[in-house]
Amino acid sequence: MRFGFHVSIAGGFDRVFARAAEVECETMQLFTGNPRGWTKRPLDSDEASRFRERLRSSSVSPVFAHSAYLPNLAASDRPLARRTVSALVGEAERCRELGIGYLITHAGRSLGSRAATGLRRAATAVDRVLDRAPASVKLLIENTAGMGSEVGHDFEQLAELLGQVEQSDRVGVVLDTAHLHAAGYDLTGRPGVDRTVREFDRVVGMGRLHLLHLNDSKSERGGWLDRHWHIGQGRIGRAGFRAVVNHPLLRHLPGIMETPRSGPADDLDNLRTVRRLVK
Repeated sequence: MRFGFHVSIAGGFDRVFARAAEVECETMQLFTGNPRGWTKRPLDSDEASRFRERLRSSSVSPVFAHSAYLPNLAASDRPLARRTVSALVGEAERCRELGIGYLITHAGRSLGSRAATGLRRAATAVDRVLDRAPASVKLLIENTAGMGSEVGHDFEQLAELLGQVEQSDRVGVVLDTAHLHAAGYDLTGRPGVDRTVREFDRVVGMGRLHLLHLNDSKSERGGWLDRHWHIGQGRIGRAGFRAVVNHPLLRHLPGIMETPRSGPADDLDNLRTVRRLVK
């Protein structure tokens, strides 16, 4: 398994690879702009070109972009739905300019509607995004913790969403361990991890899975709360992560950590922990 982190783009994309090297990334994730707003400054063409060159020559691979927080694929409000599609198309275009092949987003929140209705809306929105997005960028749906009206928190819902997308070959899945734990899946040891992986393969299919987000959880299992914590120090624990990173159906995947950080030392501590678990 190749390990990495979500890397800050503060100060520009020219700083990203140095930051990735500082925390020994073999793979990485980043935002393409401000994650808390709808609008992003246009990419500087020279800066984007330099990033593409660094990406081509770097051993850090694959690289993933994560969408901003505001888009909601499952939105019932039409202006929000249109804004969501436009925002994700824009992010996919930024990925193309940067040479990034994967854009991660969540299925969203149904906001008062039944989950099935929200999933139908999400699938329709995904197709609208793909109609306009560059074909070089694959859209990845990340499982949620199930907080509030979030959809996409269990494998059946992910399968339901993907099954309604017309351009399904352009869509994949990211599994976040903290979200799985919050949604009730057992990752605390080898038997639970194996049951969870086999269930995902049966319901969704391992061919859909492109990335793991490796995050321990401060929340109890099945508590529906998204609370990331340091590897091995939360409710999943070291035995759980040992089973995840060594599982024969998972160990070929990249594993990106989104663990709490006050500086590079926190990332390096998590990296050392997870590397010691690899057999």
